Amino acid sequence: MAQSSIEWTEMTWNPTTGCTKISAGCKYCYAEVMSKRLQAMGVEKYKDNFKVRTHEDALRIPYTWKHSKVVFVNSMSDLFHKDIPLEFIQKVFDVMNDNPQHVFQVLTKRAERLFELHKKLKWTHNIWMGVSVENEKVVDRIDFLRKTNARIKFLSCEPLIGPLPKLNLKKIDWVIVGGESGHKPRPMDPDWVLDIQEQCQKAKVAFFFKQWGGKNKKAAGRLLNGKTYDEMPEIELQRSV
Repeated sequence: MAQSSIEWTEMTWNPTTGCTKISAGCKYCYAEVMSKRLQAMGVEKYKDNFKVRTHEDALRIPYTWKHSKVVFVNSMSDLFHKDIPLEFIQKVFDVMNDNPQHVFQVLTKRAERLFELHKKLKWTHNIWMGVSVENEKVVDRIDFLRKTNARIKFLSCEPLIGPLPKLNLKKIDWVIVGGESGHKPRPMDPDWVLDIQEQCQKAKVAFFFKQWGGKNKKAAGRLLNGKTYDEMPEIELQRSV
């Protein structure tokens, strides 16, 4: 696990690593770049670079945290990748079920497999399930998510590389929006962001604006309409101090 600079979480936990590209949002995958760096640094977990791997030893980690955490699960992978066996996904869910004092945020681009498996998983209140929606070509992921038994459902529209008009936000609790960063970021039109924010406001869905992105994402900042949007679903835990 590691403390995270991602604005909408506190830390990351990676019981699986590695992935393969599946849609346009994957083009400049930060996790792939980071895996290469970690491999070059000699980190054993990334010895196979971005090849999909499961890590049994990582399953023990959440049991060691002393205080309540908000945790992004598999920031370096996709838990619902076809090469990750159902049995291991169930083990990850067992750990999340066993630790109700933490919020676990799971994000996938493989919404169809998520739907296929969701009844074989135990969805305790502390598991937030999200799908990535980078443009209109993949909005069907939302329909698969909506049909699952997850208590909290969210969308990650990052990198947002196209407009998303007329989103169906029924049964969606949270929407994150962010622009692409890196050496060759694809531009994000401010009107796309404003439109999503307005849709969330009308639907009474929590809206989180992560970043404008660009080659210098820190300089670009994360103000929208002169303010910061840090809305999140209500955390149903007794947070320890």
